[in-house]
Amino acid sequence: MQNRRQFVWGAGLGVLAGAAAANTVKGSPENRQELDVGTGKRIRIGIIGAENSHTIRFGETFNQQKAFPGVEVVAVWGETEEFAQKAAQAGSIPKIVKRQEELLGAVDAVIIDHRHAKYHAAAAEPFLRAGIPTFIDKPFTYRTAEARHILDLAEKYGTPITCLSTLGFGPTIDAMRKQVEDLGEISSIIVTGPAGINSKYGGIFFYGVHLVERLFKLFGDDVMAVRATRHGPHTTFQFKFSSGGLATAILAKGWYVYCLTGEGLREVKPGSDEDDRLWTYSAIVRMFQTGKEPRSHESILRTVSTLEAMERSVYSEGWELPVV
Repeated sequence: MQNRRQFVWGAGLGVLAGAAAANTVKGSPENRQELDVGTGKRIRIGIIGAENSHTIRFGETFNQQKAFPGVEVVAVWGETEEFAQKAAQAGSIPKIVKRQEELLGAVDAVIIDHRHAKYHAAAAEPFLRAGIPTFIDKPFTYRTAEARHILDLAEKYGTPITCLSTLGFGPTIDAMRKQVEDLGEISSIIVTGPAGINSKYGGIFFYGVHLVERLFKLFGDDVMAVRATRHGPHTTFQFKFSSGGLATAILAKGWYVYCLTGEGLREVKPGSDEDDRLWTYSAIVRMFQTGKEPRSHESILRTVSTLEAMERSVYSEGWELPVV
């Protein structure tokens, strides 16, 4: 009996895929907009955090490819000298600073890019007080109270701030949302992704943020309660929405979306393999140059509070309420 349970679990995604195979919703991001490369205004960016590979990508995009005219990463601070040197060399970043505060007065915008979100709030605070536009790579913070604090600071000092997941922003997810809307009434949605509860970079916060932001973009963010179910090494999450809908997040390889409708189970697929990372960068650049934030502070808080409720439920295995 035990072996049978293990087999069923291992085949779970295959069963879902088989059930949805004849009911796949395909769509391409038709009439895809032209990428906004910004106003051309010069922006000197400083990056705090070099352990994350994203720092190198920012350097490649802004400094090597020069994808956004006028925008350049001019300095980086690393958690270790080795991390800083690697990022600076691979990303063509001309300066390494020893202290984060050295960036104050030397940059026009800052990117906070630690792998563990517990470091984000403290790193961002002096720049928010100085009025320097700030992008915090996801997850925004490790605790809702921290998120609320730095968002309040941003509002107090009039500092533009945001956080984006590449899986929850851009033309591809917008096209997928249109597909979901076209399905009509949906009672439940299933999302999958390679997150885990034991990551040393914040458990479910690390990579779970992609699942949450994707779910919210497709189904709304009015989560009433969330519950983790654990069995051996396996974990799933269930969500109740105030709209009456339900959702399930399955921690597994691959980013899949399934919707339960009156017609049965339907898989929603992106219509393109195009990487939407540049669209995220475009929104960041636009905020740095114009001050226009690409999402509301409330939506950022909802993501963090939902992740925190998921984390609590990992241990309680009961329904936990996101508290914004």
